[in-house]
Amino acid sequence: MARSAPGLGARPGLPSQGERGAAVVDFVLVGGLLTLFFLAIIQLTLVLHVRNTLIDAAASGARYGTLADRSAADAEDRTRSLIVIALNPGFAEQVSTREVNLQGTRTLEVTVRSPLPVIGLIGPRDMLEVKGHAAIQP
Repeated sequence: MARSAPGLGARPGLPSQGERGAAVVDFVLVGGLLTLFFLAIIQLTLVLHVRNTLIDAAASGARYGTLADRSAADAEDRTRSLIVIALNPGFAEQVSTREVNLQGTRTLEVTVRSPLPVIGLIGPRDMLEVKGHAAIQP
């Protein structure tokens, strides 16, 4: 009986001996990369959520502090309470206020320095700084 060339007698659709198990390896590699990509997107959305929440709390606190019967201390307290409600107390540790002059207008500036969430809500301290402004009523 004559020998045939490799691959001529093989049935179509079946892997040859050299490709056995390649689908499992491909699945693991692609699955791992997709999982990392998905987790990175989730972490990015968490960072943006924290940043936007802090900006909103600082701006709301500044507006609250410029009301006729309120002070800068009230603005700090309001900002802290909004951050604690929305995130956690670790993000409200460094809140400060000061009067600044922006484009000729007296404004109250509320500054919040907080951790930058790198893994979940855990991250290096004081890496994220946001400010909120509101015009002081004459």
